[in-house]
Amino acid sequence: MNAAFRTAATIAGVALAYYATAQVGLVLALVEGQVTPLWLPTGISVAALLMSGRRIWPGITIGAFAANITLGAPIFSAVMITAGNTAAPLVAWYLLTRFGFRPALDRLKDALLLVFAGALGAMLVSALVGATALKLGGVIPWREVPAVVSVWWTGDAMGVLVFTPLLLTLPRHWQVSPRRLAEALVLLAGTAALASFVTTSGSRLLFLVFPMLIWAALRFQHAIAAPCAAITSVAAVMSAADGHFVARDLLTTMIVLQAFNGSVALTGLILSAITSERNEARKAIERACVQLAETVARYQEEGVRKRLGRVVPPG
Repeated sequence: MNAAFRTAATIAGVALAYYATAQVGLVLALVEGQVTPLWLPTGISVAALLMSGRRIWPGITIGAFAANITLGAPIFSAVMITAGNTAAPLVAWYLLTRFGFRPALDRLKDALLLVFAGALGAMLVSALVGATALKLGGVIPWREVPAVVSVWWTGDAMGVLVFTPLLLTLPRHWQVSPRRLAEALVLLAGTAALASFVTTSGSRLLFLVFPMLIWAALRFQHAIAAPCAAITSVAAVMSAADGHFVARDLLTTMIVLQAFNGSVALTGLILSAITSERNEARKAIERACVQLAETVARYQEEGVRKRLGRVVPPG
């Protein structure tokens, strides 16, 4: 009974989180209700499946259907889009688990799997199904299908790249010194302030945020790099939604925005994974050195005992 209750509670929580973050995603749309460059629910869905298993998929379906119905889509289109929104995270979960993905993201292999299998590969499913549903429902003409697919795909992929690492690597028991904690808080606050500034100053100063991401990845890995990447991406999308990110046409804004968000997510994700892998290799070498030193000391001690045992005491 307890296991069933926990599963039901998890499904309800996923559904609520999906619906709530879908509303946030629509607030961040570049064109109201149409162009959403950062679809948060996909990141939450993939993270939930990786943490709780495929049994919680009904939560994704319920949340997706509720979100699509509130948008006023025809019932046929809403059902079909919901099927795509459910299938894409499940495909991501299957591919990641099939190829040995570790949610800790402490290997370069895990980062690359999340990028190419979990984000770029699996999210193409929801984009294709969603665009087809809108066409069959009479919402868009055929000439708009490629544009809708590209926007849908990049928005879902960015949701996975930005928010799945954040949820998977959220510290549960993070015991650090007050000095390290202060450094982490300064890093987060500094990233938020700098991101707010550079994303409203045109595209000329966007590069200034990358030293903060590199600092976070090298010093704290995903625990701080993932929040910094999320803060930066959300700031960029909010700026674009207000018309301050790039003072050009919508297509140019989308290209620059998604290129920037992708670079931010990949910088934090891959550099954190490489640093974690390097740290683990160093710890393994240190453990091997300690074991070797203990083994040498033990053999030396045994050799001394043997030599003393062969000494014949004077009669």
